Amino acid sequence: MYIAIEGVIGVGKTTLARLLQPSFNADLLLEVFEENPFLSDFYSDRQRYAFQTQIFFLLSRYHQQHQSIPAILAQGHYLLSDYTFDKDSIFAQINLQGDELAMYHSVHKALGEKIPLPDLVIYLRASPDILMQRIALRDRPYERKMEHRYIEQLNHAYDQFFSRPDLGFPVMMIETGQLNIVSQVEDLKYIENRIRQELKLAPFQQVLPI
Repeated sequence: MYIAIEGVIGVGKTTLARLLQPSFNADLLLEVFEENPFLSDFYSDRQRYAFQTQIFFLLSRYHQQHQSIPAILAQGHYLLSDYTFDKDSIFAQINLQGDELAMYHSVHKALGEKIPLPDLVIYLRASPDILMQRIALRDRPYERKMEHRYIEQLNHAYDQFFSRPDLGFPVMMIETGQLNIVSQVEDLKYIENRIRQELKLAPFQQVLPI
């Protein structure tokens, strides 16, 4: 069983994956982003460093997922990931244009055919204001120049992408603005119950939206 968690920068994907891991006795596949040598420069000058940043992420995520996901699933383990392979194409749609975007899509399509699709994607949402607050609180040096407008663009792009009917996997959307999965056990349990209910995994309780 392969469950992926998605959402805009700062929404809490990795935190949720780590907190859910014990309940599902799952292997974790976490995004490696700090190894990208262009990331800091990208946030300082998006137009200049967009293509290098996107291609590095695309190849890095491909190698990680192509090597890890089939091996984990072949062992019959549950897998929790804090990103999907499609994630990078959402960013590329915003950051690239013209020939660079066309070339990116060609490479992404060829590589994506070799990546297993998740059984469920949990799409975490929050308003741009809340996301900016969370980004500021974690205070990663390369994110200090993050623009509110960029987060707004990403929010819109994510909403559009995960509302598509042709994704090939089910999507469960969760609004996180009023949730605190770190300090409120019932909020984490609410999400776990919704996942179990969606995938028909016992035990779960019928839950109402918060």
